[in-house]
Amino acid sequence: MKLDSMLPQLGEWLRGTGPESDIVISTRIRLARNLADMPFTNRAAGIQKAEVESKLRETIAKLNWHSPLHYIGMQDLNALNRQFLVERQLISREMANVLEGPRGVAFDDTESVSLMVNEEDQLRMQVMRSGFALDQAWETIDRIDDMIEQKVQYAFHDQFGYLTACPTNVGTGMRASVMLHLPGLGLTKQIEKAFKAMQKINLVVRGLYGEGSRASGDFFQISNQMTLGKSEPEALNDIRSLIHDTLKYERFARSTLLRENKQALQDRVARALGTLQSATMMTSEETMELLSAVRLGVHMHLIEDLTAPLINELFLQTQPAHLQKIIGEALDGEARNAARARYLRQRLREISPQAN
Repeated sequence: MKLDSMLPQLGEWLRGTGPESDIVISTRIRLARNLADMPFTNRAAGIQKAEVESKLRETIAKLNWHSPLHYIGMQDLNALNRQFLVERQLISREMANVLEGPRGVAFDDTESVSLMVNEEDQLRMQVMRSGFALDQAWETIDRIDDMIEQKVQYAFHDQFGYLTACPTNVGTGMRASVMLHLPGLGLTKQIEKAFKAMQKINLVVRGLYGEGSRASGDFFQISNQMTLGKSEPEALNDIRSLIHDTLKYERFARSTLLRENKQALQDRVARALGTLQSATMMTSEETMELLSAVRLGVHMHLIEDLTAPLINELFLQTQPAHLQKIIGEALDGEARNAARARYLRQRLREISPQAN
């Protein structure tokens, strides 16, 4: 499969649709699994990693899934293409940059399913849904897990559950994450209070690209921390309850801003859009911050002509690997900043939006 063919399309996590999609960007559930009688990836010799990769690649190829799963070996990709898959959330940053030996990823045409082989665990299954869709994501990944478990034997302990390379994943091996856009709580200085409430029930707040990434542009990933001692439905219920509360607070903050500081909010949104339309240099971080403000303006009807899917498209296409693929050449940091600003000016000029 040629990765460049994916450039014109948005992955599942950025479709901008689904329940609560004005605040919830996407829902993701991951399951960590390992094969019985095989050492974990970080303890395995090269020949053992190759055996695991071969076995799981063949298993994935034989899955009777409703759409084709494309398998790509990491050894066949250069650094740019691996980063491209990270930006589309199909592989982890660790898989792209750190892990060695035979490893690969399989994903479907909609990019809603990805299966990483020889990541930190031998098999990391992931299902993405646009918007707030925990139940749909769980039903899908549970079905895939059952299909694979019919063909291989997982490492499982009667007392501890599924055994994983990192002790924090032992048990269910499930990480459920909801990506939120919370500019209202940020502008009203309520965000830290919300995070403390999440931490009290063992939820973790991370940046857009998960573990180790910084939060920017008011985008946050909320995930369960406990995988031992709670069933999957119990863990999902904890997240569901907290997210519903967070949505309520974010909407209240947005309505307060609109009622009490509408002119300042309009100015903030208009300045962000104006900068995107006219700047000659633009970093990834600044782009994220400005697109965040514009996204808020779209959902609060302060901007006409622009749509959430278009904002999502600009967000993805201005990431470093996507931008270099669009330009068609490798660019250093300064050249990327100039190319990013030029790309944004061109795309926004085509639409000619007007702030209210």
